Amino acid sequence: MSRLVSQLAETTEKVNRFIERVVNLEREPRLLYQAARHIVDAGGKRLRPYLVLKSCKLVGGREEDAIPTAAAIELLHTFTLIHDDIMDQDEKRRDVPTVHIKWDMPTAIVAGDLLFAKVYETITQFTDPSHVSRERILQVLRCVSGATIAICEGQTLDMTFERRKTVSEDQYFRMIQAKTAALFEASTRSGGIIGGAKKRQIEQLGKFGYHAGIAFQLIDDVLGLTADEKVLGKPVGSDVREGKRTLIIVHALEHASEVQRRKILETLGDRSASLKQIREVVSLAHSLGSISYAEKRAREYIEKSKGALAVFPDTEDKEDLISLADLITARKY
Repeated sequence: MSRLVSQLAETTEKVNRFIERVVNLEREPRLLYQAARHIVDAGGKRLRPYLVLKSCKLVGGREEDAIPTAAAIELLHTFTLIHDDIMDQDEKRRDVPTVHIKWDMPTAIVAGDLLFAKVYETITQFTDPSHVSRERILQVLRCVSGATIAICEGQTLDMTFERRKTVSEDQYFRMIQAKTAALFEASTRSGGIIGGAKKRQIEQLGKFGYHAGIAFQLIDDVLGLTADEKVLGKPVGSDVREGKRTLIIVHALEHASEVQRRKILETLGDRSASLKQIREVVSLAHSLGSISYAEKRAREYIEKSKGALAVFPDTEDKEDLISLADLITARKY
């Protein structure tokens, strides 16, 4: 695991350095570029860029060829975070004020839009066509565009679920497949494409990213109720206050008594809910087995994820991806 931590740090340094070039704080209007860089500069795990680089290397590609796409994927991810924070009215992200809180909502919207445009500029202008064919660059653009559409669909489902009395487990998974897993899948597929992977290899890399992305969201939901707030970098229980229909909530509502169900629904979606009320919901989720159920499903998806790599020879790059999959279920933030 120490090897993985070291590699993630190296990826962060390389990707951050590249992002500093494409989102230059010296460019005018500086306010816009400062706002766009705010969440990037605040930290983050850089798991998606790591997936791009490692997938490229796994199929025999050069890591340096994949860095522009790795950076573009992180820009796309950050764009979604800025707009998500606006929609969810969140005040903190990565232990710093969200963009719309530090500046204002119009600035946050435009900063997100800038990052979205920079995604395509980064891929098309910085990927070296002497090493990566234009056809493969076009494939990456199609992949990233498809993921962006899926994210929008997933976000819309997430918002509409907040207004519904009942959401099924199948509907929840449909939502996170689009909102979260799609970008993980695009990361691994893009890395494979840049590395010159064969169609079968790209498909298996896509499955690895897809299943890992679902597991990541399940653990995210768990941490949203159980993590140390200082470690998590955002308020614990915000999903409950926002009325999010996570798998934990879906499971709890399905298995609760009428009294328990009423107690959960009274707090769910109440933005003024007290810490005591949140703790009561968390306690109910524990007693109903809902948190352990979400953790169990996450482990199942991680095993599916690792299974997708069986077609690849046993190499250090393959082991690194397996280690990353294990980290997803072991992480604390």
